[in-house]
Formats: sequence, C-alpha cells, structure tokens
Amino acid sequence: MRVIHLIGGGDTGGAKTHVLHLLKELNRSIDAQLVCFRRAGFSEEAEKMGIPIHVIDTGDPIRGLRELKKLCAGQKIDIIHCHGARGNLMGNLLKHSVKVPVVTTVHSDYRLDYLGRPVARLSYGTTNLVALRRVNYYIGVSANITEMLIERSFPADRIETICNGIDFTSPIQCTPKEEFLRSIGLDYQPGDVVAGIVARLSPVKDIPTLLRAMKRAVQELPNLKLAIAGDGEDRAKLEQLTAQLGLTEKVCFAGWQKDVNSFFNAIDIALLTSLTEGFPYSLTEGARMHKATISTDVGGIPSLVKDGETGILFHPRDDETLARHLVALAKDSARRQELGDRLYEKAREEYSIESMVRRQLEIYRRILEREARKAQHPGRDGVLICGAYGYGNAGDDAILKSIIHSVRKTDEYLPVTVLAKNTDSIKKRFLVGSVYTFNLPKIIWCMRRSRLYINGGGTLIQNATSHRSLWYYLLTLWLAKRLGNRVDMYGCGIGPVNGRRNQRLVRWVLNSSVDVITLREPDSMRELAYYGVDRPNIRLGSDPALVLPQASEAEAEKFLESQGVNPHGKYICFLLRSWRGFGAKAEIFAKCAQRARDELGLEPVFLPINSFQDQRAAQQVLEHMKTPGKALSGAGPELLISILAKMEVVVSMRLHGLIFSSLSGTPLVGVSYDPKIGSYLRYLGYGNWTELGDLTEEWLNQEIAQAASQTGQREVFREKTERLLEVERENLAAAQALLKQ
Repeated sequence: MRVIHLIGGGDTGGAKTHVLHLLKELNRSIDAQLVCFRRAGFSEEAEKMGIPIHVIDTGDPIRGLRELKKLCAGQKIDIIHCHGARGNLMGNLLKHSVKVPVVTTVHSDYRLDYLGRPVARLSYGTTNLVALRRVNYYIGVSANITEMLIERSFPADRIETICNGIDFTSPIQCTPKEEFLRSIGLDYQPGDVVAGIVARLSPVKDIPTLLRAMKRAVQELPNLKLAIAGDGEDRAKLEQLTAQLGLTEKVCFAGWQKDVNSFFNAIDIALLTSLTEGFPYSLTEGARMHKATISTDVGGIPSLVKDGETGILFHPRDDETLARHLVALAKDSARRQELGDRLYEKAREEYSIESMVRRQLEIYRRILEREARKAQHPGRDGVLICGAYGYGNAGDDAILKSIIHSVRKTDEYLPVTVLAKNTDSIKKRFLVGSVYTFNLPKIIWCMRRSRLYINGGGTLIQNATSHRSLWYYLLTLWLAKRLGNRVDMYGCGIGPVNGRRNQRLVRWVLNSSVDVITLREPDSMRELAYYGVDRPNIRLGSDPALVLPQASEAEAEKFLESQGVNPHGKYICFLLRSWRGFGAKAEIFAKCAQRARDELGLEPVFLPINSFQDQRAAQQVLEHMKTPGKALSGAGPELLISILAKMEVVVSMRLHGLIFSSLSGTPLVGVSYDPKIGSYLRYLGYGNWTELGDLTEEWLNQEIAQAASQTGQREVFREKTERLLEVERENLAAAQALLKQ
C-alpha cells in the first residue's frame, strides 16, 4: 500500500507531532511518503527522523500542483492523506489526476485555526472550508472532533476517530530538574512548586486566564512558579500582561522546547487552558512523565482526564476555579503523585503510538474496501432502516443498534441510512447516515439507491396510538418496493389495527410489498393471519433488543453511586410511562412501592426507558409517596440491562423494561397499556400482568410479593430468555438472505 501525505509544512504542536510520529511508524508497514509545501523546521525534523519526504517550496499552488503531479507520475498511489488547509487544497486538486480516495485528518476546530488573524481566516480559512467539503473521508483526532464534524453535516458514515498516541516504551533521558529550570530562565529555589504548560501562544490557548489564576494563587502560595513552553503571535501581549500582574519573578516564558521530556520532568503540575482542543499531545506527554494535570473540560481531553480520577477539569476562562485547584494541588504532593500515576496508567493503555498506528492502518484498509465495494455496486447499494428512532426511547435505540450490528455482520462495509426524528443524535451515536422521518423527497432519493429496506423493530403496524403512523409506515413499505428494494419487516410486533378499511390496507400493502416478515412473538403471527397477510415469507423470531450486549457490573455500580444509590442495596424498580388513565392509577403504584419498602425491605427506584415521557410518570407517583423513592436518569440501553440485573423485582409498563430485565432472570410484573406487554410475557413463559385500567392495589401488592419470593429462581427464568435468544437469529438470517439476493 502506498499513501502520500500532504501538509503545509509550517505546522507546530500536536499536528506536527502526530504526523511525524505516525509517518515514522507507518513506514515499517507500508510506503508512506510525505510532501511539504514549505521548507522549515517541520521538514527538517522529518528528514532527521528518516521519513521519506519531498519539499515543494514554491509558494504558488498552481506551480506546486504541477510539481506534485510530476512527483506522482508513474507511481501507483492508493490513498491521498491530507493534513491542514494547504494539504486539503492540494489533495483535492491532485485527486482529479490520480483518481484515488482522499482522506483528511482534522486535528482541531478548523473554524478557530486562524483566531485573531482576520486576513488569514478570510483567505486560508475559507479555502479550507471549501476543500474540506470535497474530501472523501475524514479522521478526527478525538471523539469531540468527530462529533463536531457530524454536527456540521459532514457524512457520519465516512468519519473515523483516531486518538493521538506517543511512545511509552523507549527509555527517557532527562536533564536534571534544577539544571533544566535554570537553563530556561526560571528562578527556581528548593521548596518551590512549578506548574507548567506547553502550548502555542495564540488566543485559542487562553494563556491570559492562566496568568490571572497565577496572580490569585501566588497570593496564597508565594512559592508557586509557572513555566510556559511555546511561542506564537501573542507572546509580546502575554509578557506585557505578566508584567502588569506583577508576575515577572514568578513566570518564565521558555519558548519552544525540543526536549519536552525534560520540561515535564522539571515541573510538578501540568496545565492546559485551551478554549477548544482536539486531543493535545501535551496531555499524553505530561502523562508519560506521571504529571498531575489540571485542564479545561474541552475537546477530547475528558476521554483521558477524568475529573477527580486521573486529573482535574475546570470550565474555560474560569481563573478563580483554576487558582483554587492550583493551590490545592501545589500543597498536596501525595495527591499529585496519585493523580499522575493514574493518568500514566490510562494513557499507556489507551494512547500508545502502537495503538494509533494499528488504528490508522485499519482505517486505510476500510477506505480501500469501501472504494472497491463502490466499484462492484455502482448506483445501488446499502440498507435503509425505518422505525420509531430518534425519539429518546432506550428500547428503540436498542433495536436500532441490534439491526445495524446484524447487517454489518453480513457485510462490514454496507452503507446504512436511518430514517429518524433526531438525525444528529442518530449520526453521532451510530455513525451512520440519517434522513429526517418526514423528508419524503430525500427518502425517495435514498430508496432509489438502496438495495434493502428494513422496517425494523417495535410495533409499527398498528393504529392504537395513531392512524397516521400506520399510514406512514405502510406508505414507506409500498414506496420501497416500487423503487426497487427488497423489503424486510425485522423483529416486529403487529397490531392492533382497528377498522376494516385499515385492516384491508394492511393486507394489500404487506402482501404486495414485503418479502420477509420476522415476528417477535406468536400473537403477532396470529394477528397477521387474521388480516389475511400470507404472501410474504413469515417467520417467528423474537425482539432484536435481546441480543444487545450489556454494560459491565462495575459500570452499573458507578452509575448508581453517581445517582446517590447504594449499588449493594435491595431494590424494586418501576418502569412507568405516561398513558391515558395513568394519573388515576399513580397513587396505587405509590402505595405499593411504599409497602414494598416497609414489608419487603425493597427500596423503590424509578427508571425511564423514554426520557421524555417516563420521568413525568415517575414524578406523579413520587408525589403520592410518604417516603419518596429515587428517580434515576441518564442510562443508555446497555447500562439499563446491567442496572436491572441488580434489582430484586421489576414492575414495568415498558416492553423493553421487561425485555432488558429478563436477560438476567429478574422476577417481573407487567402492567399493560398495549397488548405487546402480555404477548411478550406469554412468549417468555414467566411473569404476570394486568391491564392498566384493571390495576388494583390488592393485585399489585400480591404480584410484587410473589415476584420477591422468586429471586432464587433467576437461573430458571434466565434459561427461558435463552430460548428466545436462539430464535432471534431468524431476524438476522432473513436479512442476510435478502442481501444475498
């Protein structure tokens, strides 16, 4: 594999470190050439490191492109990899002659790259904005950069994430602390505590906030000193501000430091005060030297610096809080050592140069596989998934995650697009394409290009909630078939469909437009037979959410602790939802929850499946309780499964509350607002239920007591769920068969 990397050549800081370290290691596995468009310190360092490099120092993009084409002539290049504005521009110009995919690594928020330089921002910044939109693939150096690109409407399914990595294995030689500090001009005395920052001296790094924090901190701790390693356009202003604050004797401007290991070895506290970041190298460079770190809570920094665990975070521009943290950490050497050691362990495990290079090679492989796939399937490819997605429902999220996982098991590079209400949320969490549910022209455009249409998960073919939703889903099924798709109804529930006209419409659309239907319980199969649906291939499966992997027990315990709940207590969990008639029954739930606490020793907790609807229902119940239970929030589907495994009894109006709980064999009580509750429990083979309208205090108390007495039967109950897990494979088998066709 041959990859040509294009970069301006005036780069400094994290981008420079990333590219040089990456290129050096990549050349052990592939042919990775570097082209710079400026002869400077960057190119000189690349030459010293033995990186294959060509410098085209013309200053003219047209002449530069001509020389670049000559350089590439006769070479078989597989990928053009760009870095920065100049690299993005030249990569886009080159791809028309080389005809290979172009990928760019986004090292920072490109809108802030020229902050404080209006002319450069207008020229280089605008050119870069245009060039970025024409690139084929994107790499963010942190999850935050990836999210930023998605928010700005870059294609989510063509964005990868790669974290900056450094070498944790080579021995480090450092200049002794006092000798180094004297060499950079810091007046160090025994007993001084030295804080330090490595940063470009530009507005985005916000050094003024650090200087103001130092002014506050040294008033309480006179032996605190600050070393600033870096240079930039703001240096003169910062030196002037330092003098105005009376900090000249306390602050040293050390300029750029080639020996960053000696710098971090010499300081006691590492600092970052940036307004925005991707994932700064100075973070891992400090971690490699076991330095306790105080940083702004921005960009990808929180992925490594966990507040209070591996470092300390504060909000940007908050000099008062920064000063307080500085003083506290400067006074506590044991705490500094503890945080520094924890940071080192996490960084060594997750941010090594080896892991960065492995990830980069994998990204190249994925790009080439996707390009080969596009050549094999010109014009029509991919899967379009439709369902009740983007509404904040953890059950629907679980279904979608399971469907995406299933189709990717069939074909790892299969393009996936999801119809959803909140498209940004779907793109960020699942890294797939997404179209607004009611954007009919765009939906038709997608259907003309997809191979398989999946009407997936949940009870979509019903009109108990709305006639319009039934008509919408039937319309999309009909359109998908007419526009050339195979059509799969995946792990569905069916009904009720009220009204003879609606039932005839269901029969006509499903018989004429659907190839395969997999159902999540036998009641739905009987419902289809009643409507006269018999032409599709109909199979009995189970709910797709059953195959979702759960979070670890440690994650569940950490979540409960964060919500003020003892993870080792005994609990009864209520998963409720707002529904017609619920208000009249709220007091019954409250009295039964109170009795479970008083007589069974089970503390009531309330969990939402739908963050919008369920918290209102829980609040209605809590208002009736003498001693309130605990309302929890913020858990995704994987975490919900692990949390529910720790419950003694689960009382649920939510189908996926029952499904998630059954994975661990937790004793169940169902309260049904919809036939799907009873249908699932019948299919599962354990747990009793009643209709919401028929709910009485006597019945619910009795069922809770019976469920509490069944905690010793968890293994038996879990085996019943295992049977459903086996038949869930029918969902995947059906989709695979259609994709192969």
